[in-house]
Amino acid sequence: MAQRDKSAVSVASSSSASLPSSAPPAAPSGERWGSAIGNLGELGANVESLQKLLARKAVFVDDDVFSKASLAADQARTIKVLDQRVQSLERELDAAISAAARARTEKRQAEAAQRAAEQRVQDVTKELENTSRVFQLHMEELRTKQQEIAKRDSDIKVLEAIIQTLSSKDGGGSSE
Repeated sequence: MAQRDKSAVSVASSSSASLPSSAPPAAPSGERWGSAIGNLGELGANVESLQKLLARKAVFVDDDVFSKASLAADQARTIKVLDQRVQSLERELDAAISAAARARTEKRQAEAAQRAAEQRVQDVTKELENTSRVFQLHMEELRTKQQEIAKRDSDIKVLEAIIQTLSSKDGGGSSE
């Protein structure tokens, strides 16, 4: 434990000695380099203050306690990662269930639309068959009327012929 104390302090002192405490003046042509060097100086001061803080408030433990704590921390991280994975899988499962429900709904709607279309086809087919029957009845009626008209036409021609024959006999007989 004392050995770790010494190494932490020696790291703190060696780090503060190697970093400059102020940035060198920037060259007029290299403002970027000057800014970068200034940032490094500030970084060095920050590291130095962190090392002092660690040297005062650091807690050192023996290897057995450290390894147990390290194992517990690893297990906690593993548990957290696994928990996140479980939550991710649960979200994926929920999304899959929702997608399946939507697919079932769409399938039912498609089936209903197909049934409606099939019913419409049957209705249109029946309507066409009925229209065809009505057309056939009208055609038969028209043929019957045409036959009647043709018969009456021939009767009229016969009567006209009889009238002409009679009128020519009457006309010829009265002039004699």
